[in-house]
Amino acid sequence: MTTTTDLVSYEDALASYDPVMGLEVHVELGTKTKMFCGCSTELGAEPNSQTCPVCLGMPGALPVVNATGVESAVRIGLALNCSIAEWCRFARKNYFYPDMPKNFQTSQYDEPIAFDGYLDVQLEDGETFRVEIERAHMEEDTGKSTHVGGATGRIHGASHSLLDYNRAGIPLIEIVTKPIVGAGERAPEVAKAYVRELREVIRALGVSEARMEMGQMRCDVNLSLMPKGAEKFGTRSETKNVNSLRSVERAARFEIMRHAAVLSSGGTIVQETRHFHEDTGSTTSGRVKEEAEDYRYFPEPDLVPVAPSREWVEEIRAALPELPLVRRTRLLAEWGISATEMQAILNAGALDPIVATIEAGADAASARKWWMGELARSANESGTSLDGLAITSQQVARVTELVAKGDLNDKLARQVIEGVLAGEGTPDEVVDKRGLKVVSDDSALGTAVDEAIAGNPGIADKIRGGKVAAAGALVGAVMKATRGQADAARVKELILERLGVGEG
Repeated sequence: MTTTTDLVSYEDALASYDPVMGLEVHVELGTKTKMFCGCSTELGAEPNSQTCPVCLGMPGALPVVNATGVESAVRIGLALNCSIAEWCRFARKNYFYPDMPKNFQTSQYDEPIAFDGYLDVQLEDGETFRVEIERAHMEEDTGKSTHVGGATGRIHGASHSLLDYNRAGIPLIEIVTKPIVGAGERAPEVAKAYVRELREVIRALGVSEARMEMGQMRCDVNLSLMPKGAEKFGTRSETKNVNSLRSVERAARFEIMRHAAVLSSGGTIVQETRHFHEDTGSTTSGRVKEEAEDYRYFPEPDLVPVAPSREWVEEIRAALPELPLVRRTRLLAEWGISATEMQAILNAGALDPIVATIEAGADAASARKWWMGELARSANESGTSLDGLAITSQQVARVTELVAKGDLNDKLARQVIEGVLAGEGTPDEVVDKRGLKVVSDDSALGTAVDEAIAGNPGIADKIRGGKVAAAGALVGAVMKATRGQADAARVKELILERLGVGEG
């Protein structure tokens, strides 16, 4: 097992070697039924309750291709600038594994539905890096093994294993990049940015929620090193099923340092699969990696070829939504913000809530202000995401409307948001229940203004002497007396009127 003591520093690794990456991302499609049968894909069902002779591989059971799965694959391929095959077939990928009930996986081998594409991704500083796509192909997911009795949850040390085949047969799209070269020290950042951008594309297409924490999207990180100036790729390792953006970056970084340590000491890299450990940010050996020929691929005899018509493909292309990078570029210009500000919005997960708030009637600046300010703070304090807060974009837009009308000031608006988050009702209901509306009526403010003047004669004299700026202290006294509900602008006007002083 490689430990942190076996590593060279990241800087030393990059001084001697150039990293080469390949990223394989599996996306679980959000279809109602499985890829080759009518079993439900709904999560949370009793183990092995969503199975049938087809997805269990019973003799004589014949599969039928899920048309929605094919359409989703075409949508993904087009969004990734791929060519769409005019004719392609499924294949059997043969290997024994307990969570493969058929002892083969129905996949695509040398005839993928989509190929030769690319995805442009933005790094933290706004630089764009193009990742070329080798292929995107259709296949089915495996079942799920749960190893019981061990300390790590893995098969080593477990007393027994439980198998749930509900997931077996769920449609997957596997998206495979071409070798990613030229990223240098930014290779881990590129890996993270690619998976993040790919996730946003998948979500924009509506083909999957792509929630990595739920296994709906997972990434295999292939990495090798070449000595500086070399042209031949080194031996690669494949870190399997990495399930968060941060972990993709950490896995790539760790493997760069591990490979460099092995090579610098005269060792040889073993082509193998590896497991990533969230707690330490390290990887450990899994199994020796098979080559394609070891899987004994052959065409699936029970499924007819898939031949998307050119007319259908063009109909799908014409119906594609605005893709995330194009959308962000447009919004950045419309809102007049910097790339750094847009990156902060993306990092906070605030882009969709802000857009929805604007669509509900708020201006862009106000929508950004509340989601990136008060609401981001609340999410951070409660340990949740912005979309997990108990407030809707429509409610945030209503708060901004009340502020624009002068019914609320920022201080009162924060209290309204606090009330909505606490489940006290809509913004208007919270205003009524808490009595938070701004007081702008002269008769209601007059007494507080007179008391502030009487209680601060020295300040009043300064104002009469022409020091209008001193009025701020009296405005503050009135705001305190009215619990922040006074209309500050009107209060200042009344103070100057009472003291016989003009604004100028």
